[in-house]
Amino acid sequence: MSGSINHPVISEQEVIRPTRVEVDLKILEENFKKIKSHVGSSKVMPVLKANAYGHGLIRVAKLMQKLNADYLGVAVLEEGILLRNEGITIPILVLGGIWGNQIPLFIKNDLTITASSIDKLNQIEAVSSQMKKRAKVHLKIDTGMERIGVHHYNAEKLLRASIDCKNIDVEGVYSHFASSDSSDLTFSKLQVERFEEAFSFYEKQSIPQPIKHISNSGAILQMPETNFDMVRPGIMLYGVYPSSEVKKSIEVRPALSWKSLVVYFKIIRAGSFVGYGMKWKAEHDVRAVTVPLGYGDGYLRSMSHKAEVLIRGNRFPVVGVISMDQIVVNIENNSAYNGDEVILIGADGTTSITVEELAEWAGTIPYEILTNINTRVPRIYIE
Repeated sequence: MSGSINHPVISEQEVIRPTRVEVDLKILEENFKKIKSHVGSSKVMPVLKANAYGHGLIRVAKLMQKLNADYLGVAVLEEGILLRNEGITIPILVLGGIWGNQIPLFIKNDLTITASSIDKLNQIEAVSSQMKKRAKVHLKIDTGMERIGVHHYNAEKLLRASIDCKNIDVEGVYSHFASSDSSDLTFSKLQVERFEEAFSFYEKQSIPQPIKHISNSGAILQMPETNFDMVRPGIMLYGVYPSSEVKKSIEVRPALSWKSLVVYFKIIRAGSFVGYGMKWKAEHDVRAVTVPLGYGDGYLRSMSHKAEVLIRGNRFPVVGVISMDQIVVNIENNSAYNGDEVILIGADGTTSITVEELAEWAGTIPYEILTNINTRVPRIYIE
């Protein structure tokens, strides 16, 4: 077993903090291979934004490079630079919007830029000409998300302008689904029509077509006709489905477990309150344990009075308002000792607590649960 806190590789024995995330790299590898097999000849761009959905950006990137992923997708320039500094050599597409003064760093670090307008394209052309280095670009078409990207009905202007750029290599053209993880795919199909119409520019002009991609996790699972030249698996790569409505056409498994240890045992007398605001009162004498994590680690405060954990294979409720650094667990008349393992996400025998459950308790989605696990929580990698 090996691990990292942010970037450095350390051994499990060196991890002082009892609260940690464990990432099973074998499961991640299996998930990647299942996706790769499912999409056939399409290229695969694993999406590693937000610290690889909480799994650890650098370690996951190194695994994906080892598995011969075609591209990597990140959200911001800094993520791409960090990966280059850590020896990642495969193409990296930065999916987010850019500032003009970032362009030299993109080119210097051989990062692929999302060009979302003619103005951005012209800025990239000017900088690459000045630097006397070619820029790599994917053109972004907005088919219904209304974030970044030229509107589909104006896309021809952007595609035509890109042909005239002498210092830019247009590697790809892409869009993004708004609701491909829904059981109702009506709008997703409309987005595909819009994307196809915009992309038909290349055929009409009889010029070579760049990489065409739109398919995210939901579309990979439900709309195989949209795999095109490349797919962009995000949350499903990590073994979590993007919604409860989506068809589970590929069987993936969660790669991440979140664990801690009991650090204190006490008897709470009847009538005593627990936590800030005195929101929970013991109606009778109970046994309780303290666990060293809280909303400062990403264990969201909105789960207060709802969350449960596993200790010795049994579920127990978290009582009182979740603090920044500590939670209290009511074990009633059961036994627990200092050093006992506490599972926040993961399995103990046949009993498990899932990311989806935490999301339900918090009133959010699994994406937010995973990406909110703070970097102060050590990541341990199971080889």
